[in-house]
Order: sequence, then structure tokens, then C-alpha cells
Amino acid sequence: MQVLERSVYRGPHLYSARPMVRIRLDLGRMEDWPTDRLGDFSTRLLEALPGLDRHGCCYGEPGGFVRRLRDGTWFGHVAEHVALELQTRAGTPVTRGKTRSVRGQPGVYDILFTYRDETTALLAGRLALQVCNALLPEALAGISGLDRVCADSLDPRLPDAVQADEAAAILRDAVRRTAFGPSTQALVDAARRRGIPVERLNTGSLLRLGWGARQRRLRASVTDRTGLIAAELAGDKAQAKALLEAAGCPTARGKVVRTADEAVDAAARLGGRVVVKPLDGNHGRGVTTGLDTPEAVRKAFALAASHARRVIVEQELPGRDYRVLVVDGRVVAVAERRPPCVEGDGRRSVSELVEEVNADPRRGVGHENSLSVIRLDEEALTLLARQGLSPESVPGPGVRVLLRTAANLSSGGTATDRTDEIHPANAAIARRAALALGLDVAGVDLLAPDIRRSVRDTGGGVAEVNAAPGLRMHLSPSEGEARDVARPIVDMLFPRGVRSRIPVIAVTGTNGKSTVGRMIAHVLQTEGRVVGLTNTSGVYVDGERIRAGDASGPRSARMVLNDPVVDVAVLECARGGILREGLAFDRCDVGCVLNVQPDHLGLKGVDTLEDLAKVKSVVAEAVSRRGLSVLNADDPLTLRMARHAGGRVCWFSMRGGAETPGFLLKHVAEGGAAVLYDAASGVIELHDLGERRRLGHAADLPSTLGGAAAFNVANILAASAACYGVGVPPERIGAALGSFTSSYEQNPGRLNICDQHGFRVVMDYAHNPDGLRALCGLVAAIRPAGGRTIAMISIPGDRRTQEIVAMGEISAGFFDEVVFRETPDNRGRPAGEVIRLLAEGALRSGADGSRFRGVQKEEDAVAACLEAARPGDLVILTPTRIEAVWAQILAFRPAFPSSALGLNAPGVILEPPHG
Repeated sequence: MQVLERSVYRGPHLYSARPMVRIRLDLGRMEDWPTDRLGDFSTRLLEALPGLDRHGCCYGEPGGFVRRLRDGTWFGHVAEHVALELQTRAGTPVTRGKTRSVRGQPGVYDILFTYRDETTALLAGRLALQVCNALLPEALAGISGLDRVCADSLDPRLPDAVQADEAAAILRDAVRRTAFGPSTQALVDAARRRGIPVERLNTGSLLRLGWGARQRRLRASVTDRTGLIAAELAGDKAQAKALLEAAGCPTARGKVVRTADEAVDAAARLGGRVVVKPLDGNHGRGVTTGLDTPEAVRKAFALAASHARRVIVEQELPGRDYRVLVVDGRVVAVAERRPPCVEGDGRRSVSELVEEVNADPRRGVGHENSLSVIRLDEEALTLLARQGLSPESVPGPGVRVLLRTAANLSSGGTATDRTDEIHPANAAIARRAALALGLDVAGVDLLAPDIRRSVRDTGGGVAEVNAAPGLRMHLSPSEGEARDVARPIVDMLFPRGVRSRIPVIAVTGTNGKSTVGRMIAHVLQTEGRVVGLTNTSGVYVDGERIRAGDASGPRSARMVLNDPVVDVAVLECARGGILREGLAFDRCDVGCVLNVQPDHLGLKGVDTLEDLAKVKSVVAEAVSRRGLSVLNADDPLTLRMARHAGGRVCWFSMRGGAETPGFLLKHVAEGGAAVLYDAASGVIELHDLGERRRLGHAADLPSTLGGAAAFNVANILAASAACYGVGVPPERIGAALGSFTSSYEQNPGRLNICDQHGFRVVMDYAHNPDGLRALCGLVAAIRPAGGRTIAMISIPGDRRTQEIVAMGEISAGFFDEVVFRETPDNRGRPAGEVIRLLAEGALRSGADGSRFRGVQKEEDAVAACLEAARPGDLVILTPTRIEAVWAQILAFRPAFPSSALGLNAPGVILEPPHG
């Protein structure tokens, strides 16, 4: 068997709307060996992974997958379920998957499964293949290409053969290294429950919630509203104490010290039991409580000084240790914290008792679980010595052995929920403490004999106020009710009614995507919006290109969605990106599918127009329930998409007026939306909810060249529908499009015209037969009387042979002279082959061989066309390197006399007449 390729889909894709991993596997001879022919394979698999019994598979009930195993299913399907089960056992439960045979490739399958973390999902996919392979008979075992799923470097322990238990352990370790901690995961879950987009910005806990100008950032419980000064004040315990006292909050008396002698002196002056802690510590590190002797104070000072340069000695307040969580000035949870301890049984040592406590599955290293393991470190050993014990000591039955004086969960403490018990006066003190420091999210440590009574009456007070408080003790207390404390934090960042998403308009289709995207962006910019735009020329924010190159894929789309100033996104979604990664978003407000024409066929499993339509339909299916699917009513393949399109459907059609099809008349009569062009009157109208509103006359919109550029009329219809879908009034759409031209500055590479040489040059990115036919239709309308048409034509080498031949046939059958060229890399074809196929097509058109020739390089081909032109001719250039070709056009100096240059030259037409 061999792994051929893999993909990670982060948004809706060809197979599902869910994020998934896809592994393409060639079964080889295993195609002849379904599971019912593999002896005890299924039995051993179920013994190794008993959780597979619960998989419903296609039957939708527990035991369904077991039935498939016994009836006979194939290796790829088994690996899919094992990948899901391994992730679940590792602590990232997932349930959805599918395995599909690849058409035209017998024995090749696409294995797909959902995931929560991309890195561990890839490791799960590899381990699943290895686990299944290890269970095969030796004569059938063997699988290559595993590095295509994920590299050995992800986990250096990956052996060739892996047993299920070993695979689960490897994956659990990977999850521990990469998964969010409980606090961050709770925030992620709370955001997703509200439909807020979440993106992880690093390997830690830094998150972005929302899109564009509406995004917010947070790291665990620190938000972008948490002020730097407020956080620094919380860390400076002396300054915080002064502010708390000024705000009327009861606090412990204390003094900052720099030496052990100063600490002993301060403790003596304070009297009674004292607490020694680092001035700017956290998580209870270096804190020692209950000190009542100079020797104990000195040891505690040494410990605290190892964590910070300055140390504070405080009077120990009476009472129990409570953590009050304050979010946006409101108490949302209260927990009583207890320091870690063990209880003796007269038989086992302290070390053995700690080992037993740490075996609790709720305990983990650091912050990975709801509780932390107890460590017998220096602090614990010091405290044991104060109790006359060591790790080897055997405490008597019922003897309670303290292992920390501080009650932090991070040091192994436990928590009991007391939210419903806090006295209103104590809650008011906690709120006041958070506000005194200016913290939006604060953990107020309150010491109180009884949380149900005011500390102003019983004694006690605020021990400290913490920025970045942990949420574990509230989310999963050892005792009492769990509190959803992540929700109020998310609600603070996004109050009810405040949107986390910016409007997203996605545009796909074979031809016209870039022009439609630019038209939409122009209208929205006219409305005063900050537009993020992606297309094949680059990424643009508010009209400025911030990244050059083809940006029609999901990576570039994410740049726009993540930009903090963008308030509306217009994203070109090309076929390649959808196949490679899926969409960059989970849903969009408007999805436009312009057309489906022969292009890119024979690539990446897209062999027919129907295959291509399925890829393009991913955009329409991703439209939100309240969104708008903009579909071409004149294209039979986009017509079929309406059935599965999201939101409302808004049709656009060049067959308006008397030519309007019956289904469109019915759609409009029932209140549906449509943008129609009446060729007889030249008028564009928008229909919706029984109303008809005029957008304008097509010939008056400059991008149509007086109505001659029919393909731009169609583009205007789609762009108008998209703008209407995000709330732009129809009358303002038409007005804005009145200032959108086909100039190089506004729409580079799309119908750009240069008239400065005494002949007209039209540069257009017509790169497939359908696009070339549309361009020929325009040329027929504007070709000069008596002048020649001279064209430079090419097509990428990865297109099917019949498309390349068709380009040659169309061009030689229409233009007077043609220069064929090749793209810079030829995309897999040997040099000269594309020109040969184009010439073959030209001969099929019946053209005389003297009317066409081949030139290898684009620069030379452009020069040949420009040098051949004379006053009154029309030169058509279809470029690959748009910027370079336009610069070459502008720099060209014709050989004929300068008096013939310019707009007065014969045959040069500024604009074709209005039709």
C-alpha cells in the first residue's frame, strides 16, 4: 500500500462543511482483501480498540461499524474509524468521517475524518494506518509514503509498526503538548457556541475571536481590554495594597523587605502569624503562610527571594481562602480553595500517599487538566520538615499532612464552589478591588472565616488581586456546581447584539471572478467601507495592495479576515484553493457563482464540467441562512446549484424583458430576487419582494464600453446582486458602478485599453476558450473599419489538449494575424508543445499558415504584435505577466511618424457607439 497525498481542510470543502483531514491511499493488492477475508483481523482490532464497538458507521447506531467489519469492508474505511477512535482516546473526541473510492483509479481511496487539532489529527491519521497495517498478515502488510501524512519529526518515537495502546499513548502525549488548557478551551467552546470565529495565533493560548475590524484577542483570561498598567499593578503587591486601601477594601498590614533580617524585623512588628511572598509572584509560587518563628520567616524569605528581587511580609488574615472571579465589574463565581494534603493510613509513606492522589485522572501536569499533580519539591519538603516529616515518613491513620501552605490549584490544591453562598458585602468588596486596579477580569483572593458573613464584621479581607486568573477551579471544582465562567468573558468582549463577523462576499466561477470582485469592492468603497479584497493580482486593504501575486486561495482570504481594519471582505475563491484547503471561512453572507466553463479540467480529479460545478458549488452551499446566493440563470450548471445553495437565491440573467425565462418570471412573481438585463432597452433592473428597481442603462456604465462588452454587463449584474446582498441600496449601486472603468488602474489585466500609439491596444486576461469567445464578441463590435486585428494568444500548459487546440482554432478563425506564445513555465509540457497545439488548432480553422506564427517568450510576442501594428489597427494581448506587459505597452514607440500617433490616427475609436 502507498499513501499518495493528504490535505487538511480548514473550512467547507468538496466533501463536507466540517474541517477534515483527507488521506489518499492506494491499497494495491489489499483491494482484493476486505476484512471478511482477513481471518482474525477484525477480532484483534476490536480487542485493541474496544471503543470501536460504539461507532455507528452508516447504520447510525452503536455496533454499526462492527457489522461492516464482519460483512467485509476495506482497509481505508477501517483506518478512518481507527483515526477517529485514537483521537477520542487521546482526549480530543471526534465522530465524523467518510471513505470514498477515487473515480478512475481502482484501489485508490480518499480517507476523511474530522479533527479538533490539526497537528494531532495528522499524527492520528498516520498512526491509524500503522496500527491497521500491524494487524495484517505478514504477507499483506506494508505501507509506504507515511511521511506524506506527517513527518517522523513530529514525534521521534514513531516506529514502523505500532500497536494500538502505543499509538494511543503517543497521541496523548502529542495532545498534551499541543492542546489548549482547560481555561482556554472553555473560552474557545464558549465562543463557538455563539458562532464566533476562533483562530489560534500561536502554539500557546493566544486567540483571535471574530473577523476583521470586529475581532478581539485574548490569551487565557487576559483580554485585549486588560490594561498593561492594571496587570502591572496586580503584580506589584505593595502598590496594589495601597490602591485597595485607598478604595476602602480591607487588606492585611504588610511591609516590603529586601533581606532576611528585614523580614524577621517586619514579622516581629506585625505580630502574630505572618505570610511571606514574592512582591510580584503568581500561582502561589514562593508563598509561605502561617509563619510564627524567626527561623521559619528566614526560610520563607529565602524561598520567596528565589522568585523575585523584592519580598513582602504580611499579617496573616483570619479565615479560609476564597477566590472570587470578577468579570466586567460583576462577580461570576466563587470557590473555596484548599492547599494540597494527604491523609495518613498508618501503612503507607507520604510519597506513596501522594502517588495515590496523583493517580486521580482529573490531575495533570501544569494546567492541562482540571487539577494539577502534587509535587514533592523544595517547598513541600520544607513544609514536611516543619511538621516533623519526610517523604518516607508513615503518618498515622487520619493524620492530615500539608504539602503546601498556599491553596493554588497549580500547586495541587482543590476547590469547592461557593458562588451561591457569598455575602453581598463580600461580593461588593471583590468588585471594588477589581475596579480599583482597573482589571476587566480579576481573581480576587479573599480570606474570610465565613464567606456567608461580611469580612467587615468577622475579620479577613483581600489578600491580593490577580490578573490572568485561572478558570479551572470554577469550571471543574472538586466539589460543588461547575460554573460556566468562560461565557461572561466572551459576552464582555461581544455583548449580545454585537457582531463578531464582518460581511463576507465570496466570488467563484470560471470567468469574471476578478472583475466582479473589483466591481463589488468599488461599490463598497464608495459607500465608505474599508474593503479587504483578494484576487489573482494580490491582497488589497482599503485600495492598497499589501501582497502581490495570485491571492485567490484561502491563505490570502485569511489575511483579509484577520486584518484589524477591514470591515467587509470580498474574496475570490478559485478552484485550486477549494480543492487544496477548502474555504477560509465557515460561512459567508453572499456567495456568487458566475459560470462554469471548460477550464482546469483533467487536474486534481476534476475531469468533467460536472466535477468542476461541484467544486464551485462549495461557495454557494457555504452561504449563511440569512445570506444571499447569487447564481447565473443563463448557465445550466449554476442553475442546478440552487437546490443546495444556502440562504435566498438571487438570480442574474442577460435574458430580461421579453426574453425572461418562465422560471425566472415565476421566481420574481413569488417575491424572489433577481438582477436582469433587458437587451432590447439596455436597462438593468433589480427585482425583489415584488418590487422592481432600475439600476441604470448598461451603455452608460463605462466598464461595458458602451454596452459592447457583454461579458462585463453580466459581471455588473452579479456584482450588483452581491452589493444588494450586503445592504447597499440599488440606486447607489448603479451610481457607484458609473465610476468603475476598465482602466488598468481600476481593473488591471481585464479589458484595459491603450490608445496612445495611433492604434488601439486591448489587454485582457482571456485564458480559456470561453473567455476568448467573449473577447472576440467585443472585438467584433469595436474593430476598426479597414484596420487589422492582431492578437497574442496563449493558454497554460496544464490545460487539456482539446482546450489548447480550441484556443488556436478560435483565434485564427477570428483575428487577421495571430502570434502564439507559451507561458513562462509551460506547467508540465515540454517547450514548444503548446505553440504546436495552438498552431494545430489554427490550421483546423482553415487559416492560411502565413497568418499565424509562434514566439516562445511573452516579451518577444508582445513586441512582435506591437511592431506589426499600423495606424488604425487593433492589437489584442492576452498576458500572463500583466504588470510587465502593460509597462511594455506604455513604453513602446512605433516606427511610423509621430503625426500619426494619438487619438487622431485613422480607425482609433475612443468608445464604441451606444447600442
